[in-house]
Amino acid sequence: SPRVRRAEIRPLTAQQSRSFLEAAQGHRLETLFVMAVTLGLRQGELLALRWSDIDMNARTVTVRHTLHWSGSKYRLAEPKSARSRRVVVLSTLAYESLRSHRLRQAEERLRLGAIWEDHNMVFANGRGRPLSARNMTRRAFKPLLHKADLPDIRFHDLRHTAATLLLSEGVSPKAVSEQLGHGSVAITMDVYAHVTSEMQAHAAAAMDAVLGPA
Repeated sequence: SPRVRRAEIRPLTAQQSRSFLEAAQGHRLETLFVMAVTLGLRQGELLALRWSDIDMNARTVTVRHTLHWSGSKYRLAEPKSARSRRVVVLSTLAYESLRSHRLRQAEERLRLGAIWEDHNMVFANGRGRPLSARNMTRRAFKPLLHKADLPDIRFHDLRHTAATLLLSEGVSPKAVSEQLGHGSVAITMDVYAHVTSEMQAHAAAAMDAVLGPA
């Protein structure tokens, strides 16, 4: 696959991520953003999630589909590759957020009654149908970036944010690759070469600190 140019990746820093999630607090799609930042799922994978894909007891999410719209019709398609079909462990942050989200959605369903169409979607529009990526970006994501006084990044950069945060915390590229559903670790290393080179510089400095001149 073609090499991803460095310039295309604009992840948020840890501090910016915190600001973004603070801005999203109380928003009806708060959990979508928490999951994007902490799990690094693709936008289509997040929007395709059904409650049957979430195991609250095991605290896992199984990525089985990606959402595609054509006109006013949607379909849940097979994900990008075999590796994209994966089980991801929920962070405590994502797990707690999902619990509140489920309660909030149940209240919304009760309030709307017959208006609500049950498509079993984790992230639904105001009528229970799957979300349109365009509407979600325009009405929720971009305004929240603005509210948090953050750069105008793409939704996909939240996936890069998750990967970058994990790698910089020392999580192995293999584990990050599996979480992201990359075809191979080589892809992860290629896309995030800038993060791993910073880590190598850090490793060299650490070795100097231990064994270098007193």
